[in-house]
Amino acid sequence: MTPDLGEAERLFERLSQLGAGSFVLVSSALIYGTGPERQAFVEEDYSAPGNRSRVSNAWRVLETLAGKVLQGQMRLIILRPSLVLPSPALPARFLSRRLVPTLPGHDPVMQLLSPSDMAEAVLGAAKTAKPGIYNVAPDAVVPLHQAIRLARRMRLPFPRTLQRAARRSESLDYLRYPWTISNRKIKREIGFAPRRSSMATLLELNSKDPLPRDFAQHFDEFGMDPDYIRFYSKTLFRLVSDLYWRIEDKGVEYIPAQGRALLVGVHRGFMPFDGVMALHTVLRRTGRIPRFLTHPALLKFPFLANFMTKLGGVVACQESADRVLESGEMLGIFPEGIQGAFTLYRDAYKLHAFGRDAFVKLALRHRAPIVPFVTVGSAEIFPIFARIRSRRWTNYAGWPFIPITPTFPLLPVPLPSKWHTQFLPPIHVDQYPPEAANDSAIVKAISREVRARMQRAFDDMRRLRKSIFFGSIFDRAPKESQGRPEPV
Repeated sequence: MTPDLGEAERLFERLSQLGAGSFVLVSSALIYGTGPERQAFVEEDYSAPGNRSRVSNAWRVLETLAGKVLQGQMRLIILRPSLVLPSPALPARFLSRRLVPTLPGHDPVMQLLSPSDMAEAVLGAAKTAKPGIYNVAPDAVVPLHQAIRLARRMRLPFPRTLQRAARRSESLDYLRYPWTISNRKIKREIGFAPRRSSMATLLELNSKDPLPRDFAQHFDEFGMDPDYIRFYSKTLFRLVSDLYWRIEDKGVEYIPAQGRALLVGVHRGFMPFDGVMALHTVLRRTGRIPRFLTHPALLKFPFLANFMTKLGGVVACQESADRVLESGEMLGIFPEGIQGAFTLYRDAYKLHAFGRDAFVKLALRHRAPIVPFVTVGSAEIFPIFARIRSRRWTNYAGWPFIPITPTFPLLPVPLPSKWHTQFLPPIHVDQYPPEAANDSAIVKAISREVRARMQRAFDDMRRLRKSIFFGSIFDRAPKESQGRPEPV
């Protein structure tokens, strides 16, 4: 998974003696690294947060070495392809085997590039001779487990602790997390786009017959599985919503029937149950599936990572949020961040500051309405009475504290409180131009208005609540809540 830097340096030295010309260096998308905090579909100027891995560092050294030796001598064009199939790199190497080892609880999406498309990219880059760095990848992705099934291989889940004995932990991360790249720049500046999708590349590897040119099969680019969501929404989610937490809702008529929108809510209880129930409520009442920005800590752990990804969770970063809204979808955000999830129970219904007000900037840039919503009752499922700071725990789990609750950490079972979720009238930002996202006064004013409305709703709902476990504070029961009828 790493280049031979010694051989590369000797080659570059010989090339520098040839004089003027163009040189196309085939690097790798491995240079961007991977991990729970890595954003999806990275651009060429992306820099991985934190310490880079040995694999990504090796490719970065290769490119730096090429630039240093060939600078002023040749026009240097660097191509960073996604996973070429077949390839000696993980996980492509595994797809050539009958038994494919995977990591239980992780199913990352990937982009598979055919050798012929890679060759065309090299020819196109050489022909245009435009110096620069370009990602090379198809538009579509394919989940690893689907790739194994379609390649007619057998998946063999092995725990990460066992696989680390045979290969480096950083190499296993490419079986654990997505590492997709954006191909916008090479389309725009060189005019190249792969002819084959990831699926077509995979199937051609195992088929003697060529695929039709119009062949296509779509998988969600972030790994969301609508069938998975609808199945659990009709079974497990409905069970806990109707019988365990007995969730009542109000104000679903404020959720747009179509088009981009921002759902801005409050997250309490450190585990993402309130986000999952918000998704279930929106789907059940409107038929739409919102995507929620997800803290990277939730994507580190097996099974939880797969669960959150299939539910539509995307890494919490501006680039992912932009991509969702550009597609005309609905985006869910908890603007208090991870600190809000670890609020002590005595302050559970007092809103924290909204940080950098990134959600307002998103709404302004994309002209998306802001629909605030609050839930009373979710803070009681894991009431946090104390918090313990631990650097070791933070490094391991990504959580700022170890929460002390009646059931955690001994038995992380949520308590059966009564929930009420209220969606508030939307705040429209159409009267502002997109450039208003750079005006701190406008951003702060909108943020304060959203926060004030949510806090008033909290106060009103708590005043009407007579019991943590029983009773209703809304005029109507869940199935009679205002808004569009429940989809069948």
